[in-house]
Amino acid sequence: MFRMGRAGLAVFSMMILAATAHAQDANADLAPVPGSEAAYGTISAEVPPSTAPVAQTPTAPPPPPPSEPSAQSGVPAAPAADAAPGAVGDGDLQPVFSQSEVLTAAENVFGRGAEGLARMIETVFKDLGQPNAYIAGREGGGAIGVGVRYGEGKLYHKVEGEMPIYWRGPSIGFDVGADGSKTFILIYKLYDTEELFRAYPAAEGKAYIIGGLSAQYVQRGDVVIVPIKLGVGWRLGVNAGYLRFSKKKSLLPF
Repeated sequence: MFRMGRAGLAVFSMMILAATAHAQDANADLAPVPGSEAAYGTISAEVPPSTAPVAQTPTAPPPPPPSEPSAQSGVPAAPAADAAPGAVGDGDLQPVFSQSEVLTAAENVFGRGAEGLARMIETVFKDLGQPNAYIAGREGGGAIGVGVRYGEGKLYHKVEGEMPIYWRGPSIGFDVGADGSKTFILIYKLYDTEELFRAYPAAEGKAYIIGGLSAQYVQRGDVVIVPIKLGVGWRLGVNAGYLRFSKKKSLLPF
C-alpha cells in the first residue's frame, strides 16, 4: 500500500510539471515574430506615405518697381521730348503755321490745284522756314513808269488772331501792263502786329511764270514779307517801291 501511495504521488508530480511547462509555452505554436518589429502585434515603424494633399505655401507677390523720383525729391525730372523740327521759328518760342496749313490757306485764295503753288510754298519754306502770320487778299494796280498798287485782305496771326488789313504803295520803274491779282502773303518774325503798319521797301522786278504765279521778298528789320501772286496782265523790268500796311483803307499811295 505504501508503494502504491508513492507511485501515485510521482504521477501527480509529473502532471503538475507538465501543466507548468504547457503554461509557460502557450505561444509556442505561433509563428515567430519578425525581427523588424519591436513586439508582436505592434505596427511597423515604416509608416506608408500619406495620400492626403500637402498644403501649398502661398507665393509672395513680386515687389513693386521703384517709383519715379518726384519733383519734391530734389532729383531733376527727365527732359521733355524735343519739339518737331520747325515747330518754333528760329529759336523763338512762338507758334507758327505748318506747311500744310499754309498750302490749304493758299489754295483757298488761288484755287485747289493751282499750277506751281505747292512747289512755290515748298521753296519759300525751305528758304525761310515757317511763318507766324499770313495775309489772304487781292491787289490791283497798273503802271507805265510810275504806278500805284492797292490791296486789301485779312491778316491771320498765329497768336493775335484775325483782322482786316489794307496795303498800298507806289511802284517806280519800267513797269508795263495792268495787274489785278489774287494775293497771298507770308509773313515771318512778326511778333507784334503793330510792327506791320509801316513801309516795307523792295526791289519789285518780277515776271509771271507757270500759271501766272510769282513770289518776291520785302523786308524791314527782322520782319520778312513774301507776296505770292496769281493774276492777269504782265509786268517787265526792275521796280523800286515799297508797301505800306494800314488798318484802314486809303487812296493815298504814300
